[in-house]
Amino acid sequence: MEFNSLTSTYTLANGNKIPCVGFGTWQSEDGDEAYNAVLSALKNGYRHIDTATAYENEESVGRAINDFLRESGLSRSELFITTKLWNADHGYEATKKAIDLSLKKMNLDYLDLYLIHWPNPLKFRDCWEEANAGSWKAMEEAYDEGKLRALGLSNFRQHHIEALEKTAKIAPMVNQLMVCPGQAQRELCEFSRKRGMIIEGYSPMGTGKIFSSEEMQALSKKYGRTIAQICIRWSLQEGAIPLPKSVHEERIIENAKVFDFELEKSDCDLIAGLTGLEIRQNRNPDEAPF
Repeated sequence: MEFNSLTSTYTLANGNKIPCVGFGTWQSEDGDEAYNAVLSALKNGYRHIDTATAYENEESVGRAINDFLRESGLSRSELFITTKLWNADHGYEATKKAIDLSLKKMNLDYLDLYLIHWPNPLKFRDCWEEANAGSWKAMEEAYDEGKLRALGLSNFRQHHIEALEKTAKIAPMVNQLMVCPGQAQRELCEFSRKRGMIIEGYSPMGTGKIFSSEEMQALSKKYGRTIAQICIRWSLQEGAIPLPKSVHEERIIENAKVFDFELEKSDCDLIAGLTGLEIRQNRNPDEAPF
């Protein structure tokens, strides 16, 4: 699929459009840091913002969104806003409350996408399948009420998806996974796509350690692009929506300049297969200690 700008879109299973690049806010501190980063991203053309209850910055992200809409004159429908259900709030009743609380914190009438952040939290390890089913039911009801425009998953592996399918009336539309150099997760991505899901790739730079890679430094020289731009472009060509994060305006702008070059397939495969990188490894959600 060819994309030419930050406003190019995929089409979700329900027909809604999702921009091909999102702006990530993980590790953006609540307050001025998250507010200024999101406002800068929106002013520089990003239309897709990703946050989560666990990031503890929904209020600042929401404030930036609402200030931007007031200042720009754009309509709410021109933005795509995502947040996620945190581990402590799994189950039907808790999820209903969590959705309403996120909407209140962000001062929004609806969310474009709501995700279950982790499939098997420590708190629900003995009953994770039942807890996810309850959460999904609450999400489906919020979807029917117009509070949520799309429903999805994050960090779900094949057996988690298959378990959810036993009771879900609305099929998940997104699976947000850690997709970065050395961690392409191609098999899981393909499984998710066959179930009708769009793939989002968080931590596209592997949380920053990628910049010490000799292979990535060589590719940066070959293409005349920054390593960050190489990573984001690679995610796009992998068919994943990258969610780059920065709190520096010059990098926010730089990270958007990925539509006027293309990586060779051999280089995409090289990036996917990199080993020995000092990056945060993708956690096994059945073993994560939270």
